[in-house]
Amino acid sequence: MSADRARSALVASLVRDGRVRTPAVRAALETVPRHLFLPALDPGGAYNDVAVPIKVDDGVTVSSVSQPSMVAIMLEQLEAGPGHRVLEIGAGAGWNAALLAELVGPDGAVTTLDIDDDLVAGARANLDAAGFDGVDVVVGDGALGYPPAAPYDRIELTVGSTGVRPEWVAQLAPGGRLLLPLTVRGSQLSVAFAHTAPGRLHSRSVRSCAFVRLRGEGADPGAEVALPDGRWRVQPACGSDDADVPDPRALARATTGAGTDRPVAAAGTVADLWDGLGLWCAVADPGWCGCSARPGRGRTGAVRPRWRPRDAGPGRGRRVRGAAGDPEATVRACGPDGDLAAERLAGLVAGWVDAGRPHAADLRIEAVVPSLAGPGGGAERGSGVDRAGPGTWWWTARVPG
Repeated sequence: MSADRARSALVASLVRDGRVRTPAVRAALETVPRHLFLPALDPGGAYNDVAVPIKVDDGVTVSSVSQPSMVAIMLEQLEAGPGHRVLEIGAGAGWNAALLAELVGPDGAVTTLDIDDDLVAGARANLDAAGFDGVDVVVGDGALGYPPAAPYDRIELTVGSTGVRPEWVAQLAPGGRLLLPLTVRGSQLSVAFAHTAPGRLHSRSVRSCAFVRLRGEGADPGAEVALPDGRWRVQPACGSDDADVPDPRALARATTGAGTDRPVAAAGTVADLWDGLGLWCAVADPGWCGCSARPGRGRTGAVRPRWRPRDAGPGRGRRVRGAAGDPEATVRACGPDGDLAAERLAGLVAGWVDAGRPHAADLRIEAVVPSLAGPGGGAERGSGVDRAGPGTWWWTARVPG
């Protein structure tokens, strides 16, 4: 299949699936030749709806050309338009920067940066080959933004971050928009923030996503920890304080010991249990942490988010089991105080069900930078679940700086 036909077919599928909603995003995707940013691939293959790694360090992907469906979702979230000044953090191969340049037009400006010289050189070459020589491509640490071209009407990160950096907020124009893959207590979410007041951001849309992480000053200090038996990986979601990180030995005892099951009304698809119930519990309770089965080690067809209350001791814990087609999900109480933990989890499940089983798209997030917000500019809401209306809830993040 020719590149033009493959590109047309891809865009048609994105429109059909609801990833592309506006004429401007559709026109950009139809115009920008993705295959010129992936010269190592067959022209037709460059339009498969998959992410393509372009740099790997020690077996870990550190840069990729993002999946077209995710790119479309984020462009719709960003709402970049003619005349906007845009900063992209994470140049990669340059494809997304070209799409942004198409959206802002000749009266706008796009600056894209990356932390690696070789990626910047490759992006520059690709953009030139595709006819987008007006994009400014620079080397820099994305955690710091790029002050020389600020302020920006739009800032988009195509790499994941564990928080909202004050540098980005300071470089965002009033009424501007910040879009980033943000880690919210263990779940990565594509969040489009509107800059509503000095030092204050309110989410306008939230979608599930999965991106490589920031490197440099904004690198994620946390890491998944394998339990001693090697079957499960734990992703701390309780913060950087060592006292908040679950004890892998206690979790191992809880997940391997015998337990007592009790049904809860939470069965559904994997997305229901992970992006719905799992996210709800993580936001609602500071004692939540997530576990996932290592490939080939855990059962298939089931999702078992894990939870540990702050005061849990060795052997305390519980499991939730359920998958698409199951008549019910199960909370399993393990250890001497497992019943107390199970009761606490059952209450979280009931709250999620009562709220209409919301997912990531129903979450509303407020971010506050106290140093930029001024006196009295702190968040009104505390971290945790705060119902904002039918099917929605709030979570508040205070940004250091």
